[in-house]
Amino acid sequence: MKPRIAVFSGSGISAESGIPTYRSEDGLWANYKIEDVCTHEAMYYNRHQVIQFYNERRREAMTKQPNAAHLAVSRLAEHFHVDVITQNIDDLHERAGSTDVVHLHGSLFELRSMDSYEPIISIREDQDEFATAQNGELLRPNIVFFGEGVPKLSEAIEKIQLCDILIVVGTSLAVSPANSLVTCVKNNSVPIYVVDPGNPKINFISNPIHYIKQKASIGMTQLVEELIQQF
Repeated sequence: MKPRIAVFSGSGISAESGIPTYRSEDGLWANYKIEDVCTHEAMYYNRHQVIQFYNERRREAMTKQPNAAHLAVSRLAEHFHVDVITQNIDDLHERAGSTDVVHLHGSLFELRSMDSYEPIISIREDQDEFATAQNGELLRPNIVFFGEGVPKLSEAIEKIQLCDILIVVGTSLAVSPANSLVTCVKNNSVPIYVVDPGNPKINFISNPIHYIKQKASIGMTQLVEELIQQF
């Protein structure tokens, strides 16, 4: 039986496709105040700017293409059972061919009611500021704002607990509670592969770590070839 692999991805994998990160020195949070565009409260007092901010992110994401790292993750599924858990709100994993994708922090391509998680409405165009759900509630981007809970966290934990191999790619492991996922593997013998050119926070991980200090496109291509040959 082939191993079950979980891939936990962060902004570094999409940055190579030209999607700006949020936390880098020149990232989006250097140009916007978080409280103005990424909080539940802002949806009420600053609704126009919040919706325009995410309309811009959606338009931008649609102009980008999956890179070699996304394609490598998709190729894994030809040989293993693969679950993708991503912190990214773009759809590049899906466009690369991955089908089992959990968007931990939501998706640019979904809307939901202001005060509930239902209904989930797909969107590819700009959101109208005054668009409503069938229940009459105003709609908002289905994004996890700062200070909000992470509704997909339980599903992500379940996927991680099932894996025989965990791959962490393009994330500094500095964002909570997402970084706690690496501690949810079923036992201390599960190998964890970390692909990142920087210095992710891995000192709290007790499992065997295989650190590939490369950008996502190079490191993932290399790792996938090794895993396919190994198994």
